[in-house]
Amino acid sequence: MMLQEKNAIVTGAGSGIGRAIAIAFAREGAHVIVSDITEESGIETVQMIEQATPGARAAFVRADASKPEDHEALVLSAVARFGPLHIAVNNAGIGGELNPVGDLSVAGWKAVIDVNLSGVFYAMHAQIPHLLTAGGGSIVNIASILGQVGTAGAAGYVAAKHGVVGLTRAAALDYASQGVRINAVGPAYIDTPLLEALPQEARDALVTLHPIGRLGRAEEVAELVVWLSSDRASFATGAYYPLDGAYLAQ
Repeated sequence: MMLQEKNAIVTGAGSGIGRAIAIAFAREGAHVIVSDITEESGIETVQMIEQATPGARAAFVRADASKPEDHEALVLSAVARFGPLHIAVNNAGIGGELNPVGDLSVAGWKAVIDVNLSGVFYAMHAQIPHLLTAGGGSIVNIASILGQVGTAGAAGYVAAKHGVVGLTRAAALDYASQGVRINAVGPAYIDTPLLEALPQEARDALVTLHPIGRLGRAEEVAELVVWLSSDRASFATGAYYPLDGAYLAQ
């Protein structure tokens, strides 16, 4: 197993990509702290882990990604429960308000930046000292294809995800010589509960954006994150890895 006896935190693990990552981590032998703002969905993820991988060690800790004190408490809880921190996946995020820049509310801008960008900084700020204490480890920040290109009506989200990519690169340079690897993953449109609420015609339109001819699956993102978090990716740091069905190749 690729993550045998590693201790990991996954934020936003109550559904979608975060849930798939948490389940894959447990399958590969990691002890997983499942974090989410919604207790019910986070506990459900823990139950799914226990069903999929009998004997796996997993626990839920509630945290609001926009609050630095929640990240500090999350890391302390993880270390108290499982021991030294080896892996963190900063996946928690929101879609945010969709409006042209001139119509985007200040509150809408702040909400998406607070979670999607500042939340990643707060997370790494809390996690990195513990990774250093453990002798090194891996952080994977979940960005987006919109961390490389734009789309109309989503200025806050696009700005935040571009920021996540830049923050990842800067942090990787800060800690490359100290055994902490930091990378970003950029999924395209993934078939998660968030998209299930869309009308069929809207889903069909999203499919056409991907030359591969379909939406991505959360489990496919999880496989890349597992590799980046493992010792098999020991020379991988400071990089952005798209997983996009050739979206960015166009």
